[in-house]
Amino acid sequence: MATTTHSTRRIPVREAAPHVRGIVREPFTAATWRRVAYQVIALPVGLACVPLALCGAPTGRWQRALIRRLLGTDLAGGPRAGLAHALLAAPLNLVTAAVTLYGWSLVPMNLGWPLRAGSDYSDAWGGPTFAGAWAFHAVVGGLGFLLLVPWLGRGLTRLQTGLARRVLAGPADVPAVSGPTGSAAPGQVGEDDHVAPVAGRP
Repeated sequence: MATTTHSTRRIPVREAAPHVRGIVREPFTAATWRRVAYQVIALPVGLACVPLALCGAPTGRWQRALIRRLLGTDLAGGPRAGLAHALLAAPLNLVTAAVTLYGWSLVPMNLGWPLRAGSDYSDAWGGPTFAGAWAFHAVVGGLGFLLLVPWLGRGLTRLQTGLARRVLAGPADVPAVSGPTGSAAPGQVGEDDHVAPVAGRP
């Protein structure tokens, strides 16, 4: 009589460890805080670019430089894209800034829960004891949001970068390539580029 054995595959600890370390380290990396900086300042910078773009300032170049500096994404110049991006990105930048500021504010608020707690802990999460309420707020609200908010920020920043790629970047989303004479390749002259006249041509 033949017998069959059913085996369940267990995930080795060695395979899971890098993922766990990545989740725990994410709030403490420089890339995370560069994303946080962009999520917070993208809205005021974009709003300031609206009147400046109407006055002829190279706002598209400024916004691309901000994305390159903080998010590490290099976008080729597109024609007259600064004003369009500042207007179209404003709603997304507003939501992103609100989620970022509120999410990160929950971390110290919950870790320092005793500073804002009253004298009655019976109705508090984790109560009715002081130790239980503080432990609940610190672990769930403090450490929980500390690990969660950076990954929310990754998703929001991806949306911001996608919008910038569609509006701020040129048709092919590639940087300008200089030819033997130092002139830009056809179709790569953006809003902030200036073409010098060539001697001998009308």
